[in-house]
Amino acid sequence: MIRVLSVQLVSAWRDTSWIEIIAAALAVVYLLLAIRQQIECWVAAFVSSCLYVWVLFGAHLYMESALNAFYAAMAVYGSWQWRQGRGGAALAVCRWRIARHLAGALSVIALSVVSSYFLRRFTPAAWPFVDSMVTWSSVFATFLVARKVYENWHWWLVIDSVSLCLYFTRRLYLTMLLFGLYLVLIVIGMRQWRRTLPAAAYAAG
Repeated sequence: MIRVLSVQLVSAWRDTSWIEIIAAALAVVYLLLAIRQQIECWVAAFVSSCLYVWVLFGAHLYMESALNAFYAAMAVYGSWQWRQGRGGAALAVCRWRIARHLAGALSVIALSVVSSYFLRRFTPAAWPFVDSMVTWSSVFATFLVARKVYENWHWWLVIDSVSLCLYFTRRLYLTMLLFGLYLVLIVIGMRQWRRTLPAAAYAAG
């Protein structure tokens, strides 16, 4: 099994476009900078997301492609949000109570049911419900990053684990390896952001 996978990875590397390689590299740069809470992370996120729109559309992962268009827009919002913060100060890391995360999860499920129905009916989408769940969960998690909510890392841990399997089924092996690296960096990010949590960490709104 490992030998077969190695052959597939070598073959996929040869077939990987430069667009996907650059997008993957910038995605890693984004996450490394986000872990350090450096605002420049949003520039890398914007360019990487724009490139991934093209790559994922070509792989018939339409919701994932649309998601990256959203990421590009959120990169602009995130840059503004991190710079402005509350009262003009730099935005600090905060936490959300479990009830808000449960509400987010229920919204993700409801939206996924609706979008997967339309994907099945009108497109040749691969894994429509899983694709939809990853997409809507990522929308919510990206908003959490833009607001510097600590629990974004827990959301990404689950999302990226599912995404890794999804990209494997579509033979996007470089992106699959990228998401494997993401899982390692997410654990690091979780520890780094936790150290910067203020005493009163729960957001008021």
